[in-house]
Formats: sequence, structure tokens, C-alpha cells
Amino acid sequence: MKIATAAYPLDWLDSWAQFEDKLASWVGDAAGQGADLLVFPEYAAMELSTLDGAEVAGDLQKSISAVSERMEEVASLHQKLAAEYQVHILGASAPVHADYALPVNRAEFYCPCGARDHQDKQIMTMFERDPWRIGAGGPLKLFDTALGKIGVLICYDSEFPLLGRALQDADVILMPSCTEALAGYWRVRIGAMSRALETQCVTAQASIVGTAPWSTSVEENTGMGGIFGPPDTGFPATGVLAEGALNQPGWTLAEVDLESIAHVRAKGVVRNRSHWDEQDLRAKTDRIRLKP
Repeated sequence: MKIATAAYPLDWLDSWAQFEDKLASWVGDAAGQGADLLVFPEYAAMELSTLDGAEVAGDLQKSISAVSERMEEVASLHQKLAAEYQVHILGASAPVHADYALPVNRAEFYCPCGARDHQDKQIMTMFERDPWRIGAGGPLKLFDTALGKIGVLICYDSEFPLLGRALQDADVILMPSCTEALAGYWRVRIGAMSRALETQCVTAQASIVGTAPWSTSVEENTGMGGIFGPPDTGFPATGVLAEGALNQPGWTLAEVDLESIAHVRAKGVVRNRSHWDEQDLRAKTDRIRLKP
């Protein structure tokens, strides 16, 4: 398969038609470059709050509600484009009012056959806890698709090894992100590369880029697209299959061979995935006093 990860700028939208045109352009561009799987960033759906005007877009809680109310309409558009271009799409995540005490950060996954499901973020950042008041939603899922087994770790989730381990059977783990500063981008990227090493799979990071001065939540964004694998047999020595240019909008694409993933898991120079459980026997600490 060919994976495309977005470095996606947020726009002020004056009409729904403008959003339809923007999304169709992005999907068409990736499909035109041969992409089979498209990854949009975390919280990129916040640009939809501008459709309700500056007062709503600039108010954190009102913008959350405004975006949540549009997500079924957004889903219909993504399903249409996935079918038209015969691609799988991980849509931009959004705060959604679901059957939980707090809104959840949800990314919808769309297949060209019309099937759809979602992945909720598992662990909230400090900002999501307060002032966003976003909570954890449903459990991790593994999507068994025509392209292979695909998991999703949304931004901060990528930094937790046990969440990656829960997706150990994934061929590809998608990591949509929204990071304000360069340090935040690198935290997620390091998480993405670490999960690729441990799980011996491919990870794909998408980012919001640029500014959104109308927002109080996603006003500053730093990042780029990237696709990573284990630095081992059949993969680049750096583990980097492809990376974009920092803060430059557009797609980053790479070809991914599922046979290479199976091969490195079975015959790689190292076997992190299959040796994982050996940690249980060794992860104990003896305290040794070496001072007077």
C-alpha cells in the first residue's frame, strides 16, 4: 500500500461548500499520487467551528459543541470521497459528545466499501484535561481491512508503550497529532518511531501546521508528516521511510510492503516484538548501596 500523511493547515471557512472543496482537493491530490491510505491530523476538524462565526470559533466550549454537531455531516462527506477515490481515510479527529460524561477526542476511519468505525483517544494531555474538559472514550481497536491490520494511537497515546503493545498485531499504526511547539512534535515523533521499533511495524504521523488566530485551542501548530518503520531488515537504517518539511503543508507519502513487516518480525536482526514478554522476568530492581 501507499500511505499519505497530511501536514494540514487550518482555514477560516465561510461556507460548508468551501470545506467540501478543500477536503475533496486534499483527498484527490493524495489519490492522484497513488495513495491507498490517507491520514489527517488530530483536532484538524476544529476549523469547522468557523462556520458558526468568530464568537463561537473563539470560545473553547462553544467551538467544541459546534464541531461535534457537524460530525455526521463530515462523515457523509468522507464516505463519499473514500468511495469515489477508492481510498481508506482516517479523518481529522474532533471533540465529540458521545455516551460519556465528557466529550471525547474521536477519529473516524472510513473504507471505500462504505464501512466506517472510530477510535477514541485514550489518555488526555494536561490541556485536554483542563481547560478543554475532554475525557477518555472507548477502548483501543484493531481494524482488519483490505490493506492489512490498522491501529490508531491519537497524539499523546503514541507516547505510551503499553498502548502500542496492545496493538501488537497491527501492520500499521496511525498517529494523528496536534502539537503547538517543536518539542511537542518531537515527543510524538519519538513515540511513533519507538512504537515502530517495539512492535516491528510501520507508524504514520500526521500534523496540523501553521496558525489559526481565530482559535483559543489550536492557534499555534508545529509539525510535518512522517512514516516510520523499524531500523532493521528490509527498512531504512534510520527507520524513516518518508518525512515532510517542517511546517510545510502537503502530503508525505511512502510505499509500505506488508511482506516486509512479516519478514522483519520473523527474521529481523532483533526481535523486539516476540521478546517483549521477557521483560516481565527481568524488570525487577535490586537496590545496591555504593556510598559510605
